[in-house]
Amino acid sequence: MLDRKFILANLDAVRSNIERRNMRVDLDRFVDLDAKRRDLEMRLQEANRRANQLAKITGDMDPDLKAERIAEARRLREERSALKDELAAVEDELAEVELEIPNMTHEASPIGASEADGKVVGYGRAERPSFAFAPRDHLELMKALDLVDFAAGGKVAGHGFYFLKNEAVLIELALQRFALDTALEAGFRLFSTPDLARREIVDALAFSPRGPETQIYSVSDTDLDLIGTAEITLGGLHAGEVIDDEVLPLRLAGVSHCYRTEAGSAGRESKGLYRVHQFTKVEMFVFARPEESEGLHEELLSIEERIFQMLEIPYRVIDVAAGDLGGPAYRKFDIEGWIPSRGDAGAYGELTSTSNCTDYQARRLRTRFKRAGAKRPELVHTLNGTAIAIPRTLIALLENHQQADGSVAIPKALQPYLGIDRIGPR
Repeated sequence: MLDRKFILANLDAVRSNIERRNMRVDLDRFVDLDAKRRDLEMRLQEANRRANQLAKITGDMDPDLKAERIAEARRLREERSALKDELAAVEDELAEVELEIPNMTHEASPIGASEADGKVVGYGRAERPSFAFAPRDHLELMKALDLVDFAAGGKVAGHGFYFLKNEAVLIELALQRFALDTALEAGFRLFSTPDLARREIVDALAFSPRGPETQIYSVSDTDLDLIGTAEITLGGLHAGEVIDDEVLPLRLAGVSHCYRTEAGSAGRESKGLYRVHQFTKVEMFVFARPEESEGLHEELLSIEERIFQMLEIPYRVIDVAAGDLGGPAYRKFDIEGWIPSRGDAGAYGELTSTSNCTDYQARRLRTRFKRAGAKRPELVHTLNGTAIAIPRTLIALLENHQQADGSVAIPKALQPYLGIDRIGPR
């Protein structure tokens, strides 16, 4: 979340930023609630002061005056109790409005309200495949090669779940190891994270809202949610801590299962593996000094690009439009891979993203660092980037590397992990 003092001191800039992001937040309500909060705090302080004065009066006292003082003390207790309840209610409502206010936006982020308004800022080196045969989509390929079973997944767990089979299982493991090795080489510490997180951690990372549009599965009768990304667990790793300045930037990479309701998903992108309820992902996360975060954002993007260059998948890089950033991101880049089966001539589909969230998440996480010689700690900046999301990478890999005989060639970078150079044909 943004700093409350910053919001009040920069109302015009915050209001303009909300409009740029195509969001609706009642800033006037926020201002009114904050004024009410301050008024209640002053009234409560005054009531406490008067109560303290009464408590200091000791010794002999006229019975009538003593009764008057006792009645006054009782009235003050009731007043203080009522003020505390009212203040708590105002604080809760103020916090709800505050959480709706998005992060500020990088000046270079394109203006626009949707995915289509993003700006292409680069392309991968691999060329789009030119097939001398009618290419199949990933569902046809996986069925012919016996790599997936959606019917069994639906029977066991419901729509949107699946069983990977045979070589697809080995490819999933190979992609994880390949991504982790790439992150390790880039200086990241490796983690296998929990698949669950406390709600306070999930909310601190700004994975909201809840209700009908939520993307989060919650575990009933607990304060736990199934995570939608290891960004949540890696981000929560240092919640409430002051990180040693000497270890920054702190680069973490975590592998986890991810769970998403995909509420509202429909159409072409919900077909097959593109939008599913459970998948495995390797996520990169960085805690950084504020002055380093923009450079580290470029570093995360370069690692993502390196991965898809080595997998020989054509891609493009999108500077995401302001209206499509989501609440926490100050700036975001998407990598979109070429999916030959999309439309008559193919099209790009999102494979990974990387975001600089500045201090927006760190403020609720209470994650800080202290510079040498500084009197007070300050908030870190947090960044995240997907190294590999298995299902979407599988789609791009299978469709781009399919062969005329029905087999799929394995990119050279994955062959050492698999011990084979192609799958099939059956």
